[in-house]
Amino acid sequence: MKRIEVFLENNLVEKLSALAKKRFQDSDQSLDLENRIANNEELKILCSTEEFINSRQIFLSENNLDDSAIEILCEHYKGQKLESLYLNNNKITDRGVELISQAAFTKNLNCLMLEANKIGPLGAKHIAESTCLQNLETLFLDSNPLSADGVEKIANSTQLPKIKNLHLDSTGMGDRGALAIANSASMKGLEKLYLCSNQIGDEGAIALAHSPHIKNLSALSVWRNEIRDEGGKAIVESKNFGKLERLYMSLNLIDRPVRKLIRQSDLSARLKTLVMD
Repeated sequence: MKRIEVFLENNLVEKLSALAKKRFQDSDQSLDLENRIANNEELKILCSTEEFINSRQIFLSENNLDDSAIEILCEHYKGQKLESLYLNNNKITDRGVELISQAAFTKNLNCLMLEANKIGPLGAKHIAESTCLQNLETLFLDSNPLSADGVEKIANSTQLPKIKNLHLDSTGMGDRGALAIANSASMKGLEKLYLCSNQIGDEGAIALAHSPHIKNLSALSVWRNEIRDEGGKAIVESKNFGKLERLYMSLNLIDRPVRKLIRQSDLSARLKTLVMD
């Protein structure tokens, strides 16, 4: 029986080593394991493969990874080169985020993808207070139940000094979350801000338009919110969006005459992209 168990284990190791070799792209040192991992045992074995250790980008999306899998990842992965980690569409909760935010291998991360998990305000707090994520430039937290409380933690963080691209679509932030971003000096480095489907109304839109802290934005998305004429006018007339190149405003509550004014505005003439119904 023991020989059979050893044979099966060795066979699994060989199988996963072959998978890692096949899915590794030498050109950009990336390892794509999206929807390829069956269980935690396989993840543990993959963590020790040469490809996993030497990757600069690792894609672990859509593998049903939960907090126990993240515990294995943080315990067994010893790589030091990782720059981008994609964990979207899994089952990670606040506890998993806490482990990630304390893991040594995250110190060189510039991109962390956590879209579509089960992360709440406490998970956002772990990210905001992490001393290991200070090189992050891009953070995806879309489709997580952060609420305004969680967005406030991210917006007011002093531990994310390099953040440039912030993705917060469908996080339930409302106007309070938009105000937190608009009023935070910690957001001064933002270049791209995505706030789709968040029940943001005129109050939040006006705060963003008047914010002295997000003047470096090249892309702003407030798609599918509750912005009306006043908020739409405030955004398009803002003196703080001199660097804006792409503006996404479709599926709000802006009346047709105001939409026409927006299309004929000076800002519209400067933009490379304006998306508005």
